[in-house]
Amino acid sequence: MITIDKAEHPIANFIFAHGAGAGKDSDFMQDMSARLVGLGITVIRFDFPYMQTIAETGKKRPPDRAPVLLDYFKRVIGDVTRTLPLFIGGKSMGGRMASLLLDEEDVAGGIVFGYPFHPPGKPEKLRTEHLQTLSTPLLILQGERDTFGRKDEISEYSLSKQVNVRFLADGDHSLKPRKASGLSYDEHLNTAANLTAEFISQHSR
Repeated sequence: MITIDKAEHPIANFIFAHGAGAGKDSDFMQDMSARLVGLGITVIRFDFPYMQTIAETGKKRPPDRAPVLLDYFKRVIGDVTRTLPLFIGGKSMGGRMASLLLDEEDVAGGIVFGYPFHPPGKPEKLRTEHLQTLSTPLLILQGERDTFGRKDEISEYSLSKQVNVRFLADGDHSLKPRKASGLSYDEHLNTAANLTAEFISQHSR
């Protein structure tokens, strides 16, 4: 099932894939989609097959293997009418899948909200090989203290010049700052949406 959140005067289409633990209708997905629609971006949300099964059965199950996820993502890309520039991306796992497709598919760029650079507590298990040679523009919006890749860790990675990592101060994997930081989650989400809209405007073709 696909949900299309239409902007009134869209400048681009954005296929927005969910993370491993929550589907297209999670609070984060709906909230960010609404903010992007307000900035002139039509957002296309979908559930990967395993998430569709969870919705049908009510039973938890792990994500499908990457080949299955990528194949389904490609099908969604293929179903989009190309009247506007097309961008792909997602939250965490969904964003990682999008980044793996960037150089394969005819898209203008990608956006990831919280890239899973490595599993929490396993910094040696990096998921950055394809990011070293990426030739398509990619924006990564990352919390500074994200356990999947902190700011101090990412500064040591060898990434393609096409990869632009922007950090949200004190943000976690969902970009949320701690109350003690004095920062606002709503402001962080607004910042992330605005940076996304700027990136899309810059790379639309």
